[in-house]
Amino acid sequence: MIISRTPLRISFAGGGSDLPAFYRQEPGAVLSTAINKYIYINVNKKFDDKIRASYSVTEIVDHVDQLKHELIREALKIVLPPCGIEITSISDIPSRGTGLGSSSTYTVGLLNSLYAHAGQYIGAERLAQGACEIEIERCGKPIGKQDQYIAAYGGLQYIRFNPDESVFVDPVISSPETKSRLQKSLLLLYTGMTRSADKILKEQTFNTENDHNKLERLRRMADLAGEMRDALVANDLDGFGEILHQGWLEKRKLASGISNHKIDEWYDTARRSGAIGGKVLGAGGGGFLLIYAHSESFPDIIRALPELKPVSFNFEPQGSKIIYIEENGDC
Repeated sequence: MIISRTPLRISFAGGGSDLPAFYRQEPGAVLSTAINKYIYINVNKKFDDKIRASYSVTEIVDHVDQLKHELIREALKIVLPPCGIEITSISDIPSRGTGLGSSSTYTVGLLNSLYAHAGQYIGAERLAQGACEIEIERCGKPIGKQDQYIAAYGGLQYIRFNPDESVFVDPVISSPETKSRLQKSLLLLYTGMTRSADKILKEQTFNTENDHNKLERLRRMADLAGEMRDALVANDLDGFGEILHQGWLEKRKLASGISNHKIDEWYDTARRSGAIGGKVLGAGGGGFLLIYAHSESFPDIIRALPELKPVSFNFEPQGSKIIYIEENGDC
């Protein structure tokens, strides 16, 4: 039996510049962190030669091509087990439509578990590349690359996406005190709304390819990721919060589904209650609202937004890892 643990993530700035429609023209950049909310993948030898995959439903099939779950199906084609196999998962957070990168976190953790089950250690770069291959190339999802890389690497990272398809992952260099203060200044609120990111991202890709103003907006968002990194290096946390606000003002104009009247109302209420900056995580349209504020303003913000559920979190320095191995014989 193998169990992997892979972190979910919070993206602070630059989201959208990791889409091929942008970075194949010029480099994209994001600033993102892994958090201590995880998806666990359990891979175990099955007593017969069948494949059992359990998620919201359970599939038991004779051959990998019969699997309906496309991420599991394509991962097993890459790391084909020599015998029957059983795959289950547990998530700390609702796993779809929440803006925390759960699909890519799942894929990275699944690959890590399957390779470990096959007796192979795979580093973060290969895990991220493999997850990108599965989601973007094999499954045709209209997503970018940032989620796969932060799930594989962990930490607080400034990630650059280059036209030649290479990706540079650079840790943000700031003092432990700055990172601790940053954590204490971030409030994560669950809106209770989930959505499919695919429709929003497809529209965003179309707009990037066909609207010069949208391209300029994404260029500015990629620049803001660098400015945000510089603010953290300089220990300028309120500057970080202001950049977070500027990034949200740019992001909400990229596609029609990123924000809506309710989200705008929540965000404006948070700003009136002491928030300096914030954003809806992921593609937008629901999921989690992230707020930057001085911690003494948190009670006022929470009272002003009784519909939203606060969720505590910390930064996670590690990426996907194997946390349990039990030898159970050969196939």
